[in-house]
Amino acid sequence: MCGPMTDAILVMVTAPTADKAAEIARTLVEEGLAACGNVVPGLRSIYRWEGQVHDEPEVLLLLKTRAPHFEALRERVLQVHPYQCPEVLRLDVADGHAPYLRWIGDNVRPTP
Repeated sequence: MCGPMTDAILVMVTAPTADKAAEIARTLVEEGLAACGNVVPGLRSIYRWEGQVHDEPEVLLLLKTRAPHFEALRERVLQVHPYQCPEVLRLDVADGHAPYLRWIGDNVRPTP
């Protein structure tokens, strides 16, 4: 049996500090582009950038929103993020707890 259809998405964004991740989350929630942002500290990111391998502490920001808001959310992240090329990855939610999915929908601005 299939679960409820949903347009909920999870957007992953890394940030240099918990304060910066919280600032980004607060901006997106206040502007109605996300229902929630979880700041997850303690990442260690190893990546290649401009020909060099870097090993840096980072923070993960998990944003819950709806698919129709992704483009606006991505553009807003790019405006407020300090990185030249920030991670902004969309993960579609296949299913979930129906009341929580409704809560996401109820807490972002109306569909553009």
